[in-house]
Amino acid sequence: MPCHLIRDYTHWRAKIDRFAILAILFFFASGCFGPESAENEKIRRRNCKGEPIYRAHGEYSAAISPPAHTPRGPYPWERSAPRITRDFFRCKGDPSHPPIPNPADPATPISDCEGSTRHGLPILRGKETVYPILIDLLNFVQEQTGKKVIVTCGHRCPKHNTYSDPSKENLVSKHQIGAEVDFYVQGLEEKPLEVVQILLDYYKGALFQRYEKKDVRVSTPPWMNQEIFIQLFQAHEGRDGDNSHPYPYISIQVRSDPDTKERVVYEWKKAHLGYPRG
Repeated sequence: MPCHLIRDYTHWRAKIDRFAILAILFFFASGCFGPESAENEKIRRRNCKGEPIYRAHGEYSAAISPPAHTPRGPYPWERSAPRITRDFFRCKGDPSHPPIPNPADPATPISDCEGSTRHGLPILRGKETVYPILIDLLNFVQEQTGKKVIVTCGHRCPKHNTYSDPSKENLVSKHQIGAEVDFYVQGLEEKPLEVVQILLDYYKGALFQRYEKKDVRVSTPPWMNQEIFIQLFQAHEGRDGDNSHPYPYISIQVRSDPDTKERVVYEWKKAHLGYPRG
């Protein structure tokens, strides 16, 4: 076939293809948007039927309770109490505290120590701390109650110990060797027995005895097992420089070290020389 005829054939073939494509598009467009589509829409609308709901005046399908105010719950940072660490036990001595009368020598008033700015905690097994069981017990109370433990008295150096309570009975306080803590629970100030029960529960049914001797300064018989000694001081009992608040409080003393199984007793050398001073 001559070349000019091939060019003409190709030219007209391309035009026919474009026409066919336009015709197909027109056919589909007229089917979707033409009169037939509008008729189908009318039929669809005619077949859609609504069912009205009839209700008498004042009649409700479900009772609506009146709105009630719901108090806001605590935010997470309000719920969670800071974890108890050894720093909660640091001596609360302060040189700005005024001197107090000295029962043994009225001419020499008793001054307070300089607190944790000038001395540290007792040295136990080569580390500056207190007996770990005390920290564990206080954290257990916080976990079980979701409330904050207020440590009113942890470690006392001998000077602050005398300033807080100059009585003879207090001279051998285990606060001086990091083996005693006084505390109450914020929100449970008037329910100390509930806190005592939590301490007993920590030992999972281990036998506790009641201390019935009269050589203690509490009206409630203390609880004791081989490891700890628990005293409950009522609101009128055990008031001293660190416990001048109006609440009952709990005192825990360590009787034996659970790690070394040794008996824990007050010793002058431990109390007076067993802590670092700056």
